[in-house]
Amino acid sequence: GREGADFLLDYLENKSDFFTAPASARFHGAYEGGLVEHSLNVYDCLVDYMARPRMEEIYALKASMETIALVALLHDLCKVNLYKPGFRNVKGEDGVWKQVPSYEYEDKLPYGHGEKSVYIISGYIKNLTREEAFAIRYHMGFSGSEDKNSIGRTFELFPLAFALSTADMEATFLIEGKNPKKVDKKPKERKSDDEYLA
Repeated sequence: GREGADFLLDYLENKSDFFTAPASARFHGAYEGGLVEHSLNVYDCLVDYMARPRMEEIYALKASMETIALVALLHDLCKVNLYKPGFRNVKGEDGVWKQVPSYEYEDKLPYGHGEKSVYIISGYIKNLTREEAFAIRYHMGFSGSEDKNSIGRTFELFPLAFALSTADMEATFLIEGKNPKKVDKKPKERKSDDEYLA
């Protein structure tokens, strides 16, 4: 519903590799379509995180579904047109080296990570809120290379940034990690306390 969203979608569909790009060169989502899959996973994690009653009742943190979709689905736009298909040498179990498909990092717009995503989005959608921009900018949280004081201050001023960072880490490490446990897309029904005690 944002002004410019149609132009951003045209960019994503026709001038970028958003729907086919990997999420990384070697780690989570290092395969075709990994970026869009990661973005959808972050969206699911953020929706679940924000649905917790304490978010609004205790922390006074609420966000519209539009804001949740915008920050979650677009937080990693910095990765479009970034990875190029290539090969790397890997030693097989038989001790023989062989070439396997891989991705090479080729950044033609070295503008940082989160700030690059905000920059790309702002070229199309002019009315990002400050909270949305800060959430995207600092979605790497303390695992990023930013000044730690700036991250902590951002999380205090814009709690959505903390929520997005948490959702990003959950998607990256618990759903997509190197050896993720099998994750059901739908959570199982919670057992009653009596069933746990039995």
